[in-house]
Amino acid sequence: MSVRTVELFVDPVCPYAWMTSRWLLHAAEVRDIAPKFSVMSLSVLNEGAELDADYRAMLDDSWGPARLAIEIDRAEGNEAFARWYTAWGTHYHLGGEHHDRRGVAVAALADAGLPASLIEAYDPVSGDDTDVALRASHEKGISQVGNDVGTPVISFGEGTAYFGPVVSPAPKGEDAGKLLDALSTMASLNGFFELKRARTGGTDFS
Repeated sequence: MSVRTVELFVDPVCPYAWMTSRWLLHAAEVRDIAPKFSVMSLSVLNEGAELDADYRAMLDDSWGPARLAIEIDRAEGNEAFARWYTAWGTHYHLGGEHHDRRGVAVAALADAGLPASLIEAYDPVSGDDTDVALRASHEKGISQVGNDVGTPVISFGEGTAYFGPVVSPAPKGEDAGKLLDALSTMASLNGFFELKRARTGGTDFS
């Protein structure tokens, strides 16, 4: 029996996507799945939108990490992207190193054992190969769920893809497996669209 691929579309700067990715890795320890991390971009999603100035500035500074993630996936493969994403999140989300995203990206390349030259893809260049690949990956994710959601987006390879899950903290052990089972069941129902409750307590990376 082949291992089922579960694809998660993430923007590296999103803390909730990071926690969802950790849950998916925990779930893979207790269920027969192969996590695959793909890139979507909050910068692409909100391109041209009228936004609060601070949020717009954050998004304008978010192109680089997403571009680098795409270039790693293209040049070194998905496993390499997963390694870099883990290293990036350890610095950026767990370590709170938010002051210099480019510096964090460079450090994560070193931690993941990847070529330092990949950072050349970081700076936005409209229409270059990296930009085209980023937009295509983003479109692959967002086309499955619509433009009124963000990151993460999860796909079980068949059935319904959807936004989420948003978790804080990330479930571990059998709890991670049970959440995967439930989400997989919902994905099998074409009429399923939305579940939600208000977030409380902020982000918990424990």
